[in-house]
Amino acid sequence: MSTSTHTVENQVPPLVGHDVYTTDAALTEAVARHAEPGRLPEISGELAELGRAAGSAQAQLWATEANTVTPVLRTHDRYGHRIDEVDFHPSWHRLLGHAVSAGLTDAWSRPDGHLRRAAGFLVWSQAEAGHGCPVSMTHAAVPALRTDPALAAEWEPRLGARTYDPRLAAPGAKPGALFGMGMTEKQGGSDVRANTTRARPLAEDGTYALTGHKWFCSAPMSDGFLVLAQASASGRDGLTCFLLPRVLADGSRNVFTIQRLKDKLGNRSNASAEVEFDGTWARRVGEEGRGVATIIEMVAATRLDCALGSAALMRQAVAQAVHHATYREAFGGPLADKPLMRNVLADLALESEAATTTALRLAAAYDADTEQERAFRRLAVAVTKFWVTKRCSAVAAEALECLGGNGYVEESGMPRIFRESPLNSVWEGSGNVQALDVLRVLGREPAALNAFLAEIGSARGADHRLDRAIKDLLGELADLAGMEARARRIVERMALVLQGSLLVRFAPPAVADAFCASRLGGDWGSTFGTLPHTVDLASIVDRARVEVAG
Repeated sequence: MSTSTHTVENQVPPLVGHDVYTTDAALTEAVARHAEPGRLPEISGELAELGRAAGSAQAQLWATEANTVTPVLRTHDRYGHRIDEVDFHPSWHRLLGHAVSAGLTDAWSRPDGHLRRAAGFLVWSQAEAGHGCPVSMTHAAVPALRTDPALAAEWEPRLGARTYDPRLAAPGAKPGALFGMGMTEKQGGSDVRANTTRARPLAEDGTYALTGHKWFCSAPMSDGFLVLAQASASGRDGLTCFLLPRVLADGSRNVFTIQRLKDKLGNRSNASAEVEFDGTWARRVGEEGRGVATIIEMVAATRLDCALGSAALMRQAVAQAVHHATYREAFGGPLADKPLMRNVLADLALESEAATTTALRLAAAYDADTEQERAFRRLAVAVTKFWVTKRCSAVAAEALECLGGNGYVEESGMPRIFRESPLNSVWEGSGNVQALDVLRVLGREPAALNAFLAEIGSARGADHRLDRAIKDLLGELADLAGMEARARRIVERMALVLQGSLLVRFAPPAVADAFCASRLGGDWGSTFGTLPHTVDLASIVDRARVEVAG
């Protein structure tokens, strides 16, 4: 039916049918910068193929369906047998299957593996963020498993496989596997040493029976989980890491009782559960009593994925905002040409580019894996996770506002981005946990600070505002009074100086100038859209614009 009261016009065409990768200048340049030149054509080809899939109408439909028809817990079958299964919409499986087939769980055994995997994760997460949780944990489980060569030999090929099989079946009966994680408990949260789940040794060496609970168990439909439990009679000092399979080798179900699924603010497509163990079979990973040390590299890898996931949300939010403002006309012309809107869009684009550039630099540090790079990422991952994940919510809210009332409507997709935006700041340690981790590293690992300072010092002399910010940061670090109360301020400054250093070295002059003038030079307000009017706003916005074929 058509209306006789008015003609529909001045509406923005949907942002669909584009290549998410090749239209992202910051991302493509970062990949070209860090990849080995001989492998760049192969990597770029893989990412462009994934980018076209991420920008397709099909992927957008899958995302909508997976978030509209959310996971459902089935505790029993029709006959009354306990099964503890989670049903997902078929589109969830399509999204997850595409991620697995694209190699987003496989980074540890390929040349430039972390770089290409990080870029792919950033690209594909823009299609839908929720299914990234099991993808991230599967990828991140590898370094923890490598503390036990036998376990790594058994499980690592499954985790890196490019075949997705959603069945609950014995590990040996499936071509690939996904991993989840269960660390936090009701009484402890981030204080995992307060965990009360107990591990009783069994007759077979290295095997245990677990009894207790997990308050947050991510991706409960996974094939295996890394969990923490107390493995000694002495209690708190026995915290140990375990591998808990959902299905045992003989095909029988392990004891894994799902009490309920969490009703979350966002991340609706993904299931997070409360689970209980009662004599649940598990294998020890690493030494008894060394659970935190064993799982810390998994935590670091998932923290980097938090930054990558937030960078993906920011990029998608900015792309939507710039696209809308390009096609929407008001007050005599396109919104993007209005000086005030252009300032807002440029400011948002700066935040997005800084996040992408920093996250890809950290991925490259994993590929290099030298002593210097390991020391650098020990500090830089926590710093980046703290800052980028916090900036995500602010970017999502401002980008939504760029669409006006249309942005507040579910059909625009912006509300889903906004609801998702706080997640990565909470997951894998809140802001305070990251800040305290940074303080611990500063106090115990001087090599990490030296590597961080060497990284930011690479740009000294290139911008006077960056030089002054580095000097101020050194003063902050030298002042030992009230360090814990000042921790967030210190980490924020570290993040901004790191981003500024990277942009001064690698971004176009307009981007670096605007970032340093606002974030480091003090000429910036408390909201987006307060960049100095003298910077080249138009070129920054043009750089962030997505061109749709046809």
